[in-house]
Amino acid sequence: MDAPVPELEARARACADALLEAEEVLLASHIDADGLTSAAVAATALRRAEVPFETVFEKQLDANSVAGIAARGYDTVLFTDFGSGQLDVIADHEAAGEFQPVIADHHQPADADTRLHLNPLLEGIDGASELSGAGAAYLLARALAARCEARLSNRDLAALAVVGAVGDMQTSGGELHGANAAVVAEGVEAGVLSETKDLSVYGKQTRPLPKLLEYASDVQIPGITGDERGVISFLDDLEVDPRADGEWKRWVDLTDDEKRAVASALVRHAVSRGVPAFKIDRLVGTTYVLEEEAVGTSLRDASEFSTLLNATARYERADVGLAVCLGDRGEALEQARELLRTHRRNLSEGVEWVEEHGVTAEGHLQWFDAGEEIRETIVGIIAGMSMGANGVSRDVPIVAFARKNDAETKVSGRGTGSLVGQGLDLSVVMREAARAAGGDGGGHDIAAGATIPAGNETEFVERADEVIGEQLG
Repeated sequence: MDAPVPELEARARACADALLEAEEVLLASHIDADGLTSAAVAATALRRAEVPFETVFEKQLDANSVAGIAARGYDTVLFTDFGSGQLDVIADHEAAGEFQPVIADHHQPADADTRLHLNPLLEGIDGASELSGAGAAYLLARALAARCEARLSNRDLAALAVVGAVGDMQTSGGELHGANAAVVAEGVEAGVLSETKDLSVYGKQTRPLPKLLEYASDVQIPGITGDERGVISFLDDLEVDPRADGEWKRWVDLTDDEKRAVASALVRHAVSRGVPAFKIDRLVGTTYVLEEEAVGTSLRDASEFSTLLNATARYERADVGLAVCLGDRGEALEQARELLRTHRRNLSEGVEWVEEHGVTAEGHLQWFDAGEEIRETIVGIIAGMSMGANGVSRDVPIVAFARKNDAETKVSGRGTGSLVGQGLDLSVVMREAARAAGGDGGGHDIAAGATIPAGNETEFVERADEVIGEQLG
């Protein structure tokens, strides 16, 4: 791929050279879909380059976890999908000669630097929308292949990088943009990806048609969304047969002509029910298909793949998610599917809890404290899903608290694209508010997290409200 900025490729080459010179590498990565795919891309590239390594995962990188990483005694540590926001902490360990950090990340950097730092933000590329952590790891993987003259170019790893970008919610207008789009193009050229315009709903590979449409909630369509009887009536009125041998077909089972017929009927139904045109436009988007995965499985579609991965690490099974990324289609995949079933149930119950208990409104934000009622690993997802639900506004950011342990509270913040356009940057909010409350945090402008001492939630809310007020004027 043509480098979005040549300096970014130069950073990737410098990082690759350091890894190739290392006797052994500790690969440390985040636990969400982007972190898991970042780790898988990096692990595959290191293995192909014959660089010995060990992999560890962290829910959040802070002073304690960095100290634990340093205590492992590796001369070289590769951080993927985090590290930039903790540069000040990492730099102290580097200065002490404890390890050489190599960072492939896309989050907002702290006010420090290290020589081996691959981050799109350093070269004017938006790390929240144009290149994910897995995308940064992919650039590093390509550089490793080029530097060691590997037989493989590592361009087949573009598929995992796209799963990471989709999982990191970097699609806009239904598709990936910027450097992410260049990664897609390489995946298509390598034969591991395809991109097509298709119905933009979740579950096209796996869900029966009635559930596919009933659960499609990004665009609310009266008589379809959340309406089982309405969906079945809609499908039975179609000119195409939505069943085969008495069973409901999945979207992937339909012919191209049948898909067009269903999509056209859906648009007509939405228009007749008064759905605005700009919302109807969102019914069609770009679908990223992993060509080497079996048709009709959750791994075939980048969106479904990323959701499966998110479900693994949120329940302390990052090892399962990594194994799936690395090709385990047996026990690990079945474990991941079971975790996903649990994840979906917990998300639904979490949103119901927020609607029942409500949120507290401040001057510039709204918040809730779930305590032990919602797992700290999913409270951020639930906060985002709750925006726009009963009693929860989409006009101000939301902050969620959950108990992490006896001494610490996990904080998650979520915003919207509109709020970011007005100046919201939750990475700054989380960092400043957390530090005011005795903790630390960071992330993206639209979604970020922190950890603070238990009992300091009030101090966090007060400072966060002040910073958001300054950002939004």
